[in-house]
Order: sequence, then C-alpha cells, then structure tokens
Amino acid sequence: MHTSIATETQFTNLIQFRQAAYRCLGKARDAQMELTDAVILTAAVRSFAELSLSPVFRRRWPSLYEAIQDGSPDRAGLLRLYVAQVPPQPRVLLAGDHTAWPRPSAQTLRERTVEHQPTKIVGNKPITVGQGYSTLVWLPPGEAESSWALPFLHERISSAESPIDKALSQLRRVAAWLPSRPIGLWDAEYGNATFVNGSADIPVDKAMRLRSNLCLWGPPPPYSGHGRPAVHGDKFKLKDATTWGAPAEVLEVVDAQLGRVKVALWRDRHFRKSSQHPMVVIRIERLDARGTRRNPKELWLAWVGEAPPPLTDWWRLYLRRFAVDHWYRFAKQRLHWTLPHFGTPEQAERWSDLMPLMTWELWLARSVVADQPLPWQKRQVNLTPGRVCQGMGGVLAAIRTPTQAPKPRGKSPGWPTGRSRNRRERYPVVKKGQKQKKKAT
Repeated sequence: MHTSIATETQFTNLIQFRQAAYRCLGKARDAQMELTDAVILTAAVRSFAELSLSPVFRRRWPSLYEAIQDGSPDRAGLLRLYVAQVPPQPRVLLAGDHTAWPRPSAQTLRERTVEHQPTKIVGNKPITVGQGYSTLVWLPPGEAESSWALPFLHERISSAESPIDKALSQLRRVAAWLPSRPIGLWDAEYGNATFVNGSADIPVDKAMRLRSNLCLWGPPPPYSGHGRPAVHGDKFKLKDATTWGAPAEVLEVVDAQLGRVKVALWRDRHFRKSSQHPMVVIRIERLDARGTRRNPKELWLAWVGEAPPPLTDWWRLYLRRFAVDHWYRFAKQRLHWTLPHFGTPEQAERWSDLMPLMTWELWLARSVVADQPLPWQKRQVNLTPGRVCQGMGGVLAAIRTPTQAPKPRGKSPGWPTGRSRNRRERYPVVKKGQKQKKKAT
C-alpha cells in the first residue's frame, strides 16, 4: 500500500514537472517538448533530422529545426524549476566544470575558439576548434547516486569570457536560489587566486584541487614596527616537502577501494594574489599506490569558506566531483548533444538548454521506471541515467504529453524563383589570451 502511494506521488511529480517545463519553453514549445521525448527514446541516431522518425514526434522533420530556430526558453524559470526539485538537506553539493563542443570544420560558425579536448595520441596537443560550455550541477547525496549529476545551468562560454568568468556567474545565480549555504567542488583549473577572489562575495564553500607545481604562502610574521607590514609568510611549495612544516592534523585510515590513505591538513595558507582569503590545504596520499601520470599517488586540495569537513570525509567528498564528467559523456553519447551541426551559436544554445531538462526528467522518473536491460546487460537496483532511458517508453505512454496535436499548414513555397543565393560568411577562429594587433590608421 505504501509503495503504491509513493509511486502515485512520483508519477504526479513527474507530470507536474513536465507541465511546468513545457510552460517555460516559450515559442515552439510543442516541437521542443516532443523533441526531448524523441531524444530520450532514441538510443542511436545518425543525424539530427532522424529524430523526427520517433513515434513520439508527431510533426515533420522541418519542425525539429523550427523548434531550435524559434525557441525562446525562459532560462530563469527553468533554473527555479530545477532548484525546486532539490529535496531539503543540510548542505547542497555542487560541482562545476566545462567541456568542448568540437566544430573544426564549421567555418561559417561564429565565435569558434580553441578548446581543450583530450587526445589518446601521445605527443599531440589536447586541443580542438569549437565552442566551450560551462556546467554547474547538483550532486545528489548518497553513494548510490554517484552516477547522477543534475545540471542547474549548461551555458556556452563566449569568446569574450573565460571558463572562470562563466563559472562565477553561474555560481552566483544558483547560490541566490538555494535555501542553504552550498559546497562547490572544482577541478585544478579553478584552483587559483582569480577564482578565489571572484567568488569571495558568493555564500558558498569551495573545495578545489591544486596543481602539484603551485607555490602557496603562509601567514605573515608579526609586525616588526619598521616599514610596510608583511603580507606573505614562508613559502609552501607543494613539490618541496621541506617547506611544508608540521601539519595541524594527520589521519591514516584503510579505505575499502583505495587501501591505506594518509590525510594531512595545514591551515592559513593562501595564493600570492589572494592573501586576504586564507585556505585550508589538504594532502591526500595513497600509501599502497604506485602512482602514474593519469592516476597520481597524491592529491592536493584547498578549502575556502567556513569550517571544513572532517578528514575522514575528504577523499570521498572530492571523488563525487567526477559525476559531472559522467554527465558530459552521457549528454554527448546518449542525449546526442554534439550530434547536430547548427549554423549559429544561438541555435546551439537553445539545443543545449534541453540537456538539463531531459536529465531532470530522467531523475524524477528513475523510481517509476522498470528496469529493461538488454540481453547482454545485468539488472540494476539503482538505475543509471542510461538505464532510465531504456525504460521510459512505458512511462511516457502512461503520463502522455502536455503538447498539442500538430496542425498541418500545407507545403512551403520554397525559395523564390530568380532570387540569388549568396555564400555564407566565413569567420576566423577566435584565439583567447592574445592581444589584438592595432589596425593601421
């Protein structure tokens, strides 16, 4: 009896979420909503137009492009809708990162930049030409939910912005709607003075990974009475153990997965350009590991904010950050995020707005979906996002769609006879961080 009541409540929550999201999609909302259902039910597709062949997409294939061209989603309304789905909890756990949408051959696409792209070929530079996207996600509590990352914001990084600028903007907007002070987990690219100074006015605690070649500074010595007071104390080189001094806390435990783990903590360290923001520095060392370039033996973290968590929780806390990498792989491989070849950045942004919407819908449906594994797959108790997609057909058939039936409008007149066609303008790749040469007057 309790199970049936819970299932009915979960169905109701899913239906209400879809109706609220439908109202936030703005123009062409019917085509956009049916497009999301088609993506969820289509595991493999060779082109963007093939999504119109899904039974749940009741329109013709040009409506796919019309949905992306004419869509006007209420991004602020969608953010409030996502935040409302977060259950009450003492601390909300966030994670941020950015990824690339490769478009190396799209010479007519505006604002293509040089982006980081991992490569398996030794010696090649890990770069590509395309557009970068920054994502801020919510990490659900519990080890069973480690494969889930729910995006609050998934936005394009313009050529005038850096990943840190976009992350700070997203963090400020999300923190304003959260009921409690969150904890943010960040990779080494954000472990610098620029990010610490820019987020000082945001009510959020930050745990950042530090590059192993950094040099931090300790608290300044007492004022001697002569000259300007010192700002920095002794050097704290992460690669030089002789500069560390005695740690404030040390813990050595045995973890079921990592083996023997030693955690050391130092207080009152800071970056050279952010001396007014002291940090807690943590070194996590796996004593039984050999250590490689891709899987290092030690990990340096920094904490900026209120009281840090106990040493026993540090490595488990930061390992949750990798869920955002799982979501990037899921969005690109299963939600077909980077499949279309849109002609403008605005179209790509509207298509990207649907990625968080589909992820939150799958999250709300995870408890009402029956696991339908493929013949070579094992059954799961805690369903991953991909497994929820496999069982969404019956759920969508039961809850139906909030969209209206299509209204045929006849055949398009097509291109006017005698009107000339012009080649589309080509745009150069924008290289960030380089000063533009002054034009001759």
